[in-house]
Amino acid sequence: MIDVIGVVTQPDRPKGRQLIPHPPAVKVEAENRKLSVHQPFRLKDDFIFLNELNPELIVVAAYGQILPQAILDLPKYGCINVHGSLLPLYRGAAPIQRAILDGQKETGVTIMEMEAGLDTGPMISKVATPIKSNDNAQTLHDRLADLGAKLLVETIPKYVKGTITASPQDNSQSSHAAKITRDMGQIDWTKSATDIWNQSRAFTPWPGIFTHYKGKLIKLIEVEPINSSGLAPGIIAQSNAEGIIVGCGQKSLRISKLQKDGGKRLAAEAFLAGHPLPIGTQLG
Repeated sequence: MIDVIGVVTQPDRPKGRQLIPHPPAVKVEAENRKLSVHQPFRLKDDFIFLNELNPELIVVAAYGQILPQAILDLPKYGCINVHGSLLPLYRGAAPIQRAILDGQKETGVTIMEMEAGLDTGPMISKVATPIKSNDNAQTLHDRLADLGAKLLVETIPKYVKGTITASPQDNSQSSHAAKITRDMGQIDWTKSATDIWNQSRAFTPWPGIFTHYKGKLIKLIEVEPINSSGLAPGIIAQSNAEGIIVGCGQKSLRISKLQKDGGKRLAAEAFLAGHPLPIGTQLG
């Protein structure tokens, strides 16, 4: 039996126009289960409570802070991490987005022992899942969260009993999944339509992908690559109820839903009714 004696999560964050503090979802769930919740601003400077809890095992999942060595050494069975990739691929902050961005066909979850390096610790268990063509970062995140939770519950009893052992990562096969920033949503029309489609999937729900027309930002909500070729990158070749087709470095991109900055998300036909995008227009 796994006995959870405490939960550590991020502090409440202000949201909305009123900047009212909102608790993390994990805090809400923990409080509903009558669990002790701790929200240090910087864990490395405030972890005396962990000594008092005296946990035998610490499990980390998308916590967002680096654990100091003093915490890694604290539990009897150490600290383990639930990571959203098939390590050693995609170590770092954004493994889900990066896998989609790179056009990978498969990813998964790895449970690993934590050490001082970034996601470099020995691997305890893994589970894989295909990346479907209709997946985006949100749908894949949700599926990996479910798979990771089930794998964790299966792994912990075996790990503490010593019936499974961790295996080292092959550093020569590693890759890094750097943090995603808002500016990465800018479309480079010289890239292939498939790359831009992957960019859209990887950056849903945030930061999304966008381009500009006459200095105004336009967000592209639903896109797909099509086989039409011979069109100059960023040039609109079709603009009607069936969608907006734009040339790319390879093939073309059909836009079926888009949004003016600050406006509503609209199907192409409704958007064009209020914001014409003539054939031959250059986006960029």
